[in-house]
Amino acid sequence: MPNINFEILLWARDTANLSLEAAAQKLQIKDGASSKAATKLLAYENGEKEPSRAMLLKMAKLYRRPLLTFYLDKPPVKGNRGQDFRTLPDNIEPREDAYVDMLIRELKARQSIIRDALIDEDEDTILDFVGSSSIDDGVKVVCSGLRKVLKFDLNEYRTRATHQDAFKFLRKKAEEAGIFVLLQGNLGSYHTDISVSIFRGFALADDIAPFVLINDLDAKSAWSFTLIHELTHLALGQTGVSGAISGKKIEKFCNEVASEFLLPFAEFRNDAFNVNNFDELIQEIGSYAISRKISNSHVAYRLYKRGDLNITQWKKLTKHFQDLWKERKDKERIKNRQKAGGPSYYVIKQYKLGSLVNLVQRLAYSGAISTTKAGMLLNVKPLKVHRLFNNIPI
Repeated sequence: MPNINFEILLWARDTANLSLEAAAQKLQIKDGASSKAATKLLAYENGEKEPSRAMLLKMAKLYRRPLLTFYLDKPPVKGNRGQDFRTLPDNIEPREDAYVDMLIRELKARQSIIRDALIDEDEDTILDFVGSSSIDDGVKVVCSGLRKVLKFDLNEYRTRATHQDAFKFLRKKAEEAGIFVLLQGNLGSYHTDISVSIFRGFALADDIAPFVLINDLDAKSAWSFTLIHELTHLALGQTGVSGAISGKKIEKFCNEVASEFLLPFAEFRNDAFNVNNFDELIQEIGSYAISRKISNSHVAYRLYKRGDLNITQWKKLTKHFQDLWKERKDKERIKNRQKAGGPSYYVIKQYKLGSLVNLVQRLAYSGAISTTKAGMLLNVKPLKVHRLFNNIPI
């Protein structure tokens, strides 16, 4: 097992607002004949004694920190979310928002270790596009810059059979540009699912190892839009979390870039829709969205922005598409529970982690990181690391 940073044990307890005595009790450390439980915990924090993996797992759970945090070179800086770009609904669930914090802490711990490993291996290529743009540049300039960085061909994107296939194409372009794109909408169990209204995506701006995290509990047809939205934050040099409601100026700008990227106004401005017949309009939007591999809501928004729909019509359409998506999602959940077989755990895990798996495999096989640390980076048990590597598509 790699060595932990004992300084972080103290930091984690302190930021959890727990005294030595209280933490020792909650960690179920027992008094001994020669030393109290609090003294035993202090020995861990002073580096006099190394905690077992079981004890580290207890600490991670109690202090609400990812296990990876204990292996960082220094305690994370305050303000784990970066900027909060979200406009939250009134009925926000505090527990879900706490899950967002934990998810982002875990991602930042992963990113820190990956960044250090790339530097140690002399693979720290500087990505100039991170922070290269400004909101003052305007939507079209930023959009054009992203297309160049990604070497993106919109027609090729649209030839993909499904929305998910189109997202795979776009994601691969982002990964080839040096960006890690992860899919995750909970902390490993459906009991910790995070709704899209609270968390849609997260961008971690870094010129060596930038990360984008997408809430995969959202509709698959929306993943590409979210990816471009978060890539815009990276181009602006911004680290932060985004939600479903775009009330702030910066979120509106990132949405405009994503919208223009996937559906250029020069193309859309001449496309006609029958806005006077609601049922017919729904069918037209559905066909149009599928052909261009964008979401129905995206098309409805563009019609509203173009002036074809008033705000009442737009909200009615948006609600219809949201209800339709929820209905399909519920049916899909029931079908998956009843269906035997399907993709293996390792195939799903690899898909959610994307190019991170390939990099961690290479670092592990070269000896740059241990199997234990590889397991923590991939969020799997050390014994499952090589099984995951063996499922990487050739």
